[in-house]
Amino acid sequence: MDTAIPQYLQRLIDDARAREERQDTDGHPDDRIGIALCTSTGHLYAAGDTGAEFTIQSVSKPFIFALAVQRRGARRVLEAVELEPSGEAFDEISLGDHYRPMNPMINAGALAVNQLILGEDAEADDRVEIVRDLLSKLAGRDLKVNLDAAREEFRSADRNLALAHMLRSYGIINDSAESAVWGYTRQCCVSVTARDLAIMAATLANHGVNPITGERVLDARVCRLTMAVLSTTGMYDATGRWMARVGIPAKSGVDGGLIGMLPGQAGVATFSPGLDKHGNPIRGVRLFEALSDDMGLHLMNGRGRSAEDLSRAMYDDNGNQLVQLYGAIDFTGAEAALHSLERRDADGGEIVLDLSEATEAQEMCCQMLTTGVDELRDAGYDIRISDPDGLLVKDGG
Repeated sequence: MDTAIPQYLQRLIDDARAREERQDTDGHPDDRIGIALCTSTGHLYAAGDTGAEFTIQSVSKPFIFALAVQRRGARRVLEAVELEPSGEAFDEISLGDHYRPMNPMINAGALAVNQLILGEDAEADDRVEIVRDLLSKLAGRDLKVNLDAAREEFRSADRNLALAHMLRSYGIINDSAESAVWGYTRQCCVSVTARDLAIMAATLANHGVNPITGERVLDARVCRLTMAVLSTTGMYDATGRWMARVGIPAKSGVDGGLIGMLPGQAGVATFSPGLDKHGNPIRGVRLFEALSDDMGLHLMNGRGRSAEDLSRAMYDDNGNQLVQLYGAIDFTGAEAALHSLERRDADGGEIVLDLSEATEAQEMCCQMLTTGVDELRDAGYDIRISDPDGLLVKDGG
């Protein structure tokens, strides 16, 4: 069914490319850009270069933090790393009490967390394999480490080696600095696509259950803690501005990846090389800003409800099939209503899309509803829209 989401995402990509902001990667022009959105109900939408592979880099950090908490417990992890914003760049030396890194999203914190996932005495190769296995389960397919990229990065990993030596001197890590950094570098060099990252982010948003495979990968409490940490630290020293402007817990990587999570609703990922001064993808940030505005995704909108809370299917007093929307219609509610309509019996008589209990609607969400209903009608569904307040006309044009 056409929900207008793929066309909308493609329009965002076209607008970004029209700005001619060609970005350089290692001195070479790179105009690749893609965006993918995966809902907690298992629907995946994508546009642009979402099949292009790149290395996950720091986007791996929240997932490995979650893995460490799940395997070792929050108390043990917090003995090695704090949860406070550093206010500094990702590769700065930011230590808090007892010489612990300020949070797990900066490099010093990520090095400390990587050491914990199998215990302090585990071999680096074993840690890399469990990292790769977790990321594969989150993505729903077998992922590989790009060893060529890892070797190249390790040759210039002087700053991370310095961080590791410092952490080792304070007893935060037990490995040699070289072993710790080589293991962490391979963690960052797992190859992914924007589609992979959207599914991985959606798994965190879906309380640890992969919405495509149905497998529980992480505990719900671990996911909640991880997203909370991202809301204050995920975009490094730009996190405060990001949360005020975009309002979505997020994490970026230097190879162009950027993920965001809407708890209980969806995961979003973009890919576009080229970073701003904070180390965040320039065009990825702008894509997220547009999504937040157009679809009403900012967490402070107060609409963080699941699809089940926003849309309900039933029968009215006359025996007609009824799909009802409640409150403010955002992306999650509009998408849930359309798929609920599609599941109704096309040969069972009139189906009513009831907006009488809806209070407002985002313009993009109105377009989703009208486009989807038109396609279902063309497919033979007898759908009537009950819109007493004229929301689709007033807000959707």
